[in-house]
Amino acid sequence: MAEGENEVRWDGLCSRDSTTRETALETIRQIILRKTECLRSVKETTYRPSDELSNAVSLDELNKLLAHLLMLSKRCPFKDVREKSEFILKSVQELGIRIPRPLGHGPSRFIPEKEILQVGSEDTQMHALFADSFAALGRLDNITLVMVFHPQYLESFLKTQHYLLQMDGPLPLHHRHYIGIMAAARHQCSYLVNLHVNDFLHVGGDPKWLNGLENAPQKLQNLGELNKVLAHRPWLITKEHIERLLKAEEHSWSLAELVHAVVLLTHYHSLASFTFGCGISPEIHCDGGHTFRPPSVSNYCICDITNGNHNVDEMQVNSAGNISVSDSFFEVEALMEKMRQLQECRDEEEASQEEMASRFEMEKRESMFVFSSDDDEATPARDVSRHFEDTSYGYKDFSRHGMHVPTFRVQDYCWEDHGYSLVNRLYPDVGQLIDEKFHIAYNLTYNTMAMHKDVDTSMLRRAIWNYIHCMFGIRYDDYDYGEINQLLDRSFKVYIKTVVCTPEKVTKRMYDSFWRQFKHSEKVHVNLLLIEARMQAELLYALRAITRYMT
Repeated sequence: MAEGENEVRWDGLCSRDSTTRETALETIRQIILRKTECLRSVKETTYRPSDELSNAVSLDELNKLLAHLLMLSKRCPFKDVREKSEFILKSVQELGIRIPRPLGHGPSRFIPEKEILQVGSEDTQMHALFADSFAALGRLDNITLVMVFHPQYLESFLKTQHYLLQMDGPLPLHHRHYIGIMAAARHQCSYLVNLHVNDFLHVGGDPKWLNGLENAPQKLQNLGELNKVLAHRPWLITKEHIERLLKAEEHSWSLAELVHAVVLLTHYHSLASFTFGCGISPEIHCDGGHTFRPPSVSNYCICDITNGNHNVDEMQVNSAGNISVSDSFFEVEALMEKMRQLQECRDEEEASQEEMASRFEMEKRESMFVFSSDDDEATPARDVSRHFEDTSYGYKDFSRHGMHVPTFRVQDYCWEDHGYSLVNRLYPDVGQLIDEKFHIAYNLTYNTMAMHKDVDTSMLRRAIWNYIHCMFGIRYDDYDYGEINQLLDRSFKVYIKTVVCTPEKVTKRMYDSFWRQFKHSEKVHVNLLLIEARMQAELLYALRAITRYMT
């Protein structure tokens, strides 16, 4: 048998041409059935101890292929691929081989599956978006299926991510995925690490690099310090950090490469926030997304109960364990009343510059001590922590020691006037794509709040965005920070702070406890604001340091 004849190639399934997909599916079917028959015949022959290892390897290899087929049968936007993948799985099952089934309850642990758009039920416009995403990545991931609540944003997000990972740019493809792994690992985000490990290998990355950061080239190792500071304390970034990377002799970065790396780091730090903030489930074909065990009688295991992942779909439970629809209804009414009163105050009087500065400092100081009651130390798993150094370095340390976050005045350095042009100059078109994504997230509105329609939510959206920037020491001179305490209650602040600063500690209880009467789509909208405000904050500090180095 010719070498490579037993190698499964999934690429043909990404084609928009049905004939190409049909040919690819038939080849995949034949290879998988051949492997299945081979495994069966080995099992039926006389047992020899030396066969055990090769059998285990063969079964492991087959199981990975079957898990990939399961993912395609549930998540491929092309109906022919979904149906044929299911048919191949049943054919394997009929030959006596156990096939996998999905674990969990859909793309998110926080959002009931029935509220998320099902693949195959999308309209023509959405199908085109799904097909684009699938063609680019070979999958329709759970992040996409949750972001689809907001199609305008999703389109911009996918376009930007595609450009960063796959279009012409200063960095080679495998370096881009490795930087994504490094960034996601800072927040122990095994979901993103697993996806990009697969992508890294697919584009020809060296498997040895995945044994730990110390096995990657020195040039990438040198990026570890910037990754660490950018993820947890971006206000500490100086032009010296930049100089060390640009003047490292044979391991030096070019300015263009460094800007590409910085954008990737900030993109994946923020995407880790979204992953945890929306409770994104493992992909079906990845670890934790499927099982080969038959379903239990109750259809979920005891670990689901202890993790708090069993469904309470119809009702939200408050922290005392009591379900109270009326309380959450009054929360919405009270928030709308505060917005109305603040608007009236704005119209009547304006605070002095001194008062505005004082309110900012007070909010910044208070934000340092907003933490949840279950905010304890988490030890990163080895398979994730090997992709970065100094595992103890995090956001919490500085606030515990009462260290001061310096104030970054947007009037002195801002994205629109400074960051945007610097990115576009060194990495053409990316500044434009990021800028469009920022604007869509910031301005996105359906003029609704929970059960109310025709509501101007701009005041609330600005308070959320500015609160995140305030936590990073970023100040807008023309904003009254007194509004934040009026509009954002403690449970919401805890959720925002956790998602943005320590996303690996987000729990379903935190997600459920804020804005209890609001729709899941509105909570996803909040997460879009959080990740874009975080990304912009990190970019501002990194790009200001690059600008200072250049001048």
